[in-house]
Amino acid sequence: MRIDKLSVDNFRNLKNVYIEFNKNINIFYGDNAQGKTSILESIYFCATGRSHKTHIDKSVINFDENEAHLQVFVYDDTIYDKIDVHLKKDLKKGIAVNNMTVRKIGELFGVLHIVLFAPEDLSLVKSGPSVRRKFLDLEMCQLSKIYYYDLKQYYKVLKQRNNLLKDIQKNNELRETLFVWDSQLIEFGIKLIRHRKKFVESISKIAYVIHKDITGKKECLDIVYKPSVFENEFEKKLVKYRDKDIFYGSTSIGPHKDDIAFLINGFDAKDYGSQGQQRTAALCAKLAEIEIIEKEKNTSPVLLLDDVLSELDEKRQSFLLERIKDTQVIITCTGIEEIIKKTGGNVRLFFVENGTVSILP
Repeated sequence: MRIDKLSVDNFRNLKNVYIEFNKNINIFYGDNAQGKTSILESIYFCATGRSHKTHIDKSVINFDENEAHLQVFVYDDTIYDKIDVHLKKDLKKGIAVNNMTVRKIGELFGVLHIVLFAPEDLSLVKSGPSVRRKFLDLEMCQLSKIYYYDLKQYYKVLKQRNNLLKDIQKNNELRETLFVWDSQLIEFGIKLIRHRKKFVESISKIAYVIHKDITGKKECLDIVYKPSVFENEFEKKLVKYRDKDIFYGSTSIGPHKDDIAFLINGFDAKDYGSQGQQRTAALCAKLAEIEIIEKEKNTSPVLLLDDVLSELDEKRQSFLLERIKDTQVIITCTGIEEIIKKTGGNVRLFFVENGTVSILP
């Protein structure tokens, strides 16, 4: 899978930008705050229907404009797809694939597979559980529309249950109706637990091998799923913590509290790993994402590297670039000499300045 062309209008500081990509490595360079990351953000938006930088869609529209438009053309073997995204400050966003309106975001997932690797992802290991849940959910939604549906239903039920818990604080008689939401929370929660358990096992096996390679077989990496509650205990624990949940007005257990752990030689890298070990574990997890997509979808995702190479030492830079040589890569950076040297010069260069993009010979 690769991106052929991208058109961006009034997205952040990008106006009337049109880009034709190399099927291999594409490098966007220039000073900071010129629009490099916005290019990756626009691609991410086309793939997922949302930004990875903000939850407020209209905030990505250029300050002086009322609407923005994104268009990306995706080529995958014999399939050629067009994704259109319209954003307006006073209306809901509109998304279409091949001129057919996308009514649910789940319909968009899978048209363009992407893996984003940004500087904040290097903190995946030491960040809070919500960051690691987001890491799981994004990849799993791209791989499975069923997972996306179950995830959406779970959070819908969770919201209803939490609202009821707050109402019970004012009217205890409503307590008798709690079982309605409990049963649905358990139903969709168990599905998420099973999905996540299987996915983490898969990504752990792949990351284990990658980590062995990058550390010269000196260290072992295991990625472990840490559910908030096991599926056979879900119902019992919801009853056990019911009074606590009513008191706080929120649900204290369930997949919305899940986490994963990165174990290096059996020790949690979050607490005992060095910064280098933590970054290596995060790198291996991202590379494992690529391999899982290749295996399950029989296609390579597009890899987005947002100024991440400058955060890696030379050894990890070389390892990463070698692993992704058969994948379309879109890189942002401030300097290009070292990257060109490491990639053998098989790149297309773009210079970004004040929201404009120029291709270099």
